[in-house]
Order: sequence, then C-alpha cells, then structure tokens
Amino acid sequence: MAKLNQIIAVVSGKKNRTQKVLTEIYKNLQKETLFDGISRTYQAVDEEGETLPAERKNIQFKASDAIQEARETLRELIDVTATQDWANREAAADVTVDGNVVLENVPVTYLLFLEKQLIDLHAFASTLPVLDTSETWQWDANVDCYSTEPTFSNRTKKVPRSHVLYEATEQHPAQVEMYHEDIAVGQWKTMKFSGAISAQEKNQVIVRIRQLQDAVKFAREEANGRNVEDVKIGNKVFDFVFGAQS
Repeated sequence: MAKLNQIIAVVSGKKNRTQKVLTEIYKNLQKETLFDGISRTYQAVDEEGETLPAERKNIQFKASDAIQEARETLRELIDVTATQDWANREAAADVTVDGNVVLENVPVTYLLFLEKQLIDLHAFASTLPVLDTSETWQWDANVDCYSTEPTFSNRTKKVPRSHVLYEATEQHPAQVEMYHEDIAVGQWKTMKFSGAISAQEKNQVIVRIRQLQDAVKFAREEANGRNVEDVKIGNKVFDFVFGAQS
C-alpha cells in the first residue's frame, strides 16, 4: 500500500510523460497517409502479355491503435490523480507548536495554502517599522500610539542693548557699543509620537510566524504520510467514451 507523499511524488512525472505521448499521437493523427494502405497486382490479358510487379503499401497507423495508446497512457494518469485527490479528501493533521495544538485536523490541501500565505505574512512582518531606540517611549492611550515624555526648550528673542565703553568728557563724547542679548520670551513643549512597534514586539511576531511555518510543514508531512487506497476509474471513463473493451 502506497503513501500519499509517494503518490504525490509520481504524479508530476506521469503528467509530463502523458503529455509527451499524447503530443506524439496527435502529430500522427495529422498525417493521413499513415492510415492509408493499398495493394495493386497486374494480370495480362494473355500469356504473352507484359508482366508488371505488384504494388503494395501497408497501413502504418490505425485509429484503433491511437485510441488504445491514448487510453493506456491517460488511464494511468487518471487513476494516480484520482488516488491522490481521493486521499486528499481524508488527509489531515494537527498544527502543533511547542506541544500546543494551534489548528486541529487541518486538511492537507489547506495546509499547502496556509504554507504559502505564511511566506507572504513573514515578508509583511519583516517590513513593520520599529520605534527609534534613541528615544524613551511609552504607550499613550489618549492618542492610541507611543509617545515620549515632554521636553521643554526656551524660545528667545534678540533684544538690542548698549554698553558704554568710555564715559563722556569735556573733550570727547561717550563711546557706546551696541550688541544684542538673547532674552527668553516663551517656552516650547515637545512630545514625539510614533505609530511603530517596538523591536521586541516585531521580533516576537517574526519568531511566532517561523514557528507556525515549521509546524505547518510538519503537519503537511504527517498528513501526506498516511496510507492510501488505489482508486481505479480510468477504465470507466474510457469504457463510456469508446465502449467497453472485449
């Protein structure tokens, strides 16, 4: 008794071989001369007449042969594919991570689908943005995202000032130097917000995806390892189309 994974392994090869055989049969069916034969003999009207050699061309290919060859080739493919599909209806396994059943009794066809989706999900999770590690973040429920503690900085304005270098005397006026002084006129309060997630959260998501990927592969192998019963329906198909073989 074969196992499902063994049947799966041979289906692709049988499909390729069947396609090659059918292609060759189809080419021969286009060559009408292969189906034609002839036999010609010459008989003179009397014994003194000229003797000519007989002509003969045998049939090289028959429609019945094409049907039989196609039947045998396709029957094998139909039967092995039926065996695979019938087994797939019953093949199932649990998806288990660290001893915990995540998904129960999952059909093998769905496991194949899920395996492909998890590849896309891994690619998606790998592109998730993470929080800037140079800042200290905390979750702010009021804005539904991460935020930093507020920081404060002064807003200044340059105000002109004068400084007397030399006082005025009877002979000289005072010498005054002009300069600008930064004066605080207000205060900035700054908070940063981010819709990213922490690097730890991202890494945990990716790890869980990888664990699930492995678990799905193990489940698929387990489901494909079940024994299968051979399904023989090819002859029924051809008996209906071309009539039962005697």
